[in-house]
Amino acid sequence: MTENFVDINDRVAVVVGGTSGLGRAIAVGLARAGAHVVPTGRRTELVSEVCNEIEHLGRKTVRCPVDITKRGSIDELREIVSGHFGRVDILVNAAGRTAREATAQVDEEDWTAIIDTNLTGMLRACQSFYKKLKAGGSARIINIASLASFVAFHEVAAYGASKAGVLALTRSLGAEWARDGINVNAIVPGVFPTELNEKFLDGTERGRELLMRTPMRRFGRPEELIGAAVFLSSDAASFITGQTIVVDGGFLGSGVNS
Repeated sequence: MTENFVDINDRVAVVVGGTSGLGRAIAVGLARAGAHVVPTGRRTELVSEVCNEIEHLGRKTVRCPVDITKRGSIDELREIVSGHFGRVDILVNAAGRTAREATAQVDEEDWTAIIDTNLTGMLRACQSFYKKLKAGGSARIINIASLASFVAFHEVAAYGASKAGVLALTRSLGAEWARDGINVNAIVPGVFPTELNEKFLDGTERGRELLMRTPMRRFGRPEELIGAAVFLSSDAASFITGQTIVVDGGFLGSGVNS
């Protein structure tokens, strides 16, 4: 262990879904904390944009778009990152999608697409990077879950089911891969406006209710997730696996707020 337990200087992190929203904030935050970071997603222009930002921080990166729904695409990413850096120390799974629709009318294809991105895609990434992470002897996987992993949100049943599955997958891999030197944990963000959800929050009754149920009476700022991500990536979390850190302004812990 280093003297500074939260030092992640020169570690190599791959952030799937790291080109927008909370994933982007985490990718840049890990780079600010000293890691070399590969942020990736489907859109080439966003990959390049975030990589430029990471390089401006003096960190190394690789430009490699990925489609989380295609195993071959993930395997290609793994080989490119491994070829460039020789190792992978941290894998962050932040790719996600959602849609709002009454559950009685949800099309099976739409349901499957959300599960495939949010849950099965996470499994693909974990499986693909498993041997590379194991080879380092002290690796970290951080999965991004959701408040919907714990509580129901109106008319987003597929998203909720996928994010509940993220916690089950995190616990299972945390227990199964502990002896391989891979710590697997999850971060549960509270309500953070992003491209994915801002249309449901901005000036809506849903947004007002969420603010009322959050004791801090505000939405989260993306940079407020960085501390949890750096902590879980560091030696300070060396005996933590299969666990969840909630960053939600008190939402899950609250009862009556007025």
